[in-house]
Amino acid sequence: MIAPLAAADVIALHDRLLAATDWPAQEPAPMDAGLWLWIQTNHRCNCSLWAEEDLARRTRVADAEIAANKRAIDGFNQARNDATERVDELLLEALGLVDPVSARTDAPRPTVPAHARLSSETVGSMIDRLSILALKVRAMRVQTARRDVDAEHRAASAARLERLLEQRADLAGCLDDLLADAAAGRAYFKVYRQFKMYNDPRFNPALVAERAHGAVPADGDVAREGSAPAGADAACKAERAHGAVPADGDVAREGSAPAGADARRATGRGPAR
Repeated sequence: MIAPLAAADVIALHDRLLAATDWPAQEPAPMDAGLWLWIQTNHRCNCSLWAEEDLARRTRVADAEIAANKRAIDGFNQARNDATERVDELLLEALGLVDPVSARTDAPRPTVPAHARLSSETVGSMIDRLSILALKVRAMRVQTARRDVDAEHRAASAARLERLLEQRADLAGCLDDLLADAAAGRAYFKVYRQFKMYNDPRFNPALVAERAHGAVPADGDVAREGSAPAGADAACKAERAHGAVPADGDVAREGSAPAGADARRATGRGPAR
């Protein structure tokens, strides 16, 4: 049986892990071996993914390094989504909202009360969004304390930080509402599966074509579930220790990839930043 889940506890875990100087290189024991293990795994993947996204936007390194970042991004993103789906599976089973035999198949069968409303967003995806917001909050808070920028930059960052905190509080309230409604039989959600075909050599047309011409080993040597490298964990640790601020102060932001970088890499499958 899974104990009641509260958004405040999820946020506390996210912030506590980000504050740990040795995380994610050193992983503390999760609060349990089920739900909280996968919530923590999702957060670790998002942290490592965030670090790789920053590295992938460099413009003064060899193309091979950017390619390595892109492959790491694919691996972390796959693992992140796998963890999100596992959170949903465990919660749906605990709430009695899915047939347990089918819970981990490609087509889980809901078992819901009549007239319960369907939520298009799952609890797992909301927890994933809270994880990303925790990373944004931390990064923006760093900007408010910088001394190598002018007061206008710090003030703008402080305003953005307040907006991010508001967004996180609003999302937390929505998560608690969905959990309460699901427990009471008023609402339910489904696991639809991400079906990320770009990571699957059977479905990615580029990899199918390469294999047909002998350019790819038969087993498809591509990023797969659990294939995220350990190197990004060190990058995330360095980011936390030093603020991950380049010498020119131009931190990576949503839509801020420098000119010329887009021709060398596509990194659009990571978490929204």
